[in-house]
Amino acid sequence: MISMKNIIKKYDGKTVLHDISVDFPDGQTSVILGPSGSGKSTLLRSIDLLVRPESGTLSFSDLSYDYSTTLSSKESFQIRRKTSMVFQNWNLFPNLTVLRNITEAPVNVLKQSKSEAEDEAKKLLEGVGLAGYEDRYPGQLSGGQQQRISICRALAMNPDYILLDEPTSALDPELETQVLKILENLAKMGQSMVIVTHNMDFARLVSDKIVFIEDGKKVFDGPTNDFFEHPTPRIKDFLAGISLDPNSIEEKSKD
Repeated sequence: MISMKNIIKKYDGKTVLHDISVDFPDGQTSVILGPSGSGKSTLLRSIDLLVRPESGTLSFSDLSYDYSTTLSSKESFQIRRKTSMVFQNWNLFPNLTVLRNITEAPVNVLKQSKSEAEDEAKKLLEGVGLAGYEDRYPGQLSGGQQQRISICRALAMNPDYILLDEPTSALDPELETQVLKILENLAKMGQSMVIVTHNMDFARLVSDKIVFIEDGKKVFDGPTNDFFEHPTPRIKDFLAGISLDPNSIEEKSKD
């Protein structure tokens, strides 16, 4: 389990995370929701140490870190080894083939043999419907295909958790659906994930837990069903504000 306690983060003197404490259970999909600028991505990136809060603690089952202390390179590696991040703009190396994009980290960081890493990469590509794409370059792929490669790259590191920051926000609806189906399958397989997303239907379908943040404060932390079927007035307003049919939120909450 990932446990974050009393997380405080400031930018230019402004507090963007206000003493947040939250747990992300193993084997589950946790989704972080909230309005734009609420601190969702900041919280997510704090797990991978891409953001360093001023105070608070980050704990896994076998190690913990106090954000207020200096972190050694070894400690940083141990923490980052627990997770793998998938960004909204995929961040593939344009000069490397698909196969090299997936195998670079396992070979150079995990010290896997080239043949072992390539065999695993090919299995991952087959799993996301991209078998035979090994020798292509990112520029030859659609956005949806590149994002699926990014997910393969994350899985190749065998992380305890996959962290996804708005993984489909840069895709059109058809390509978004392709990527979301991959994530749905991972959720069914019990892959531990923490996802920031704007897609409420996806969040409702795959998540076990919802964390709702607004103005850097935790407003809701609980089961997905409670969030959608028994929303507070504020959550109901939020859901209605991002729905083309506000009445549907009212209807779903009565199911």
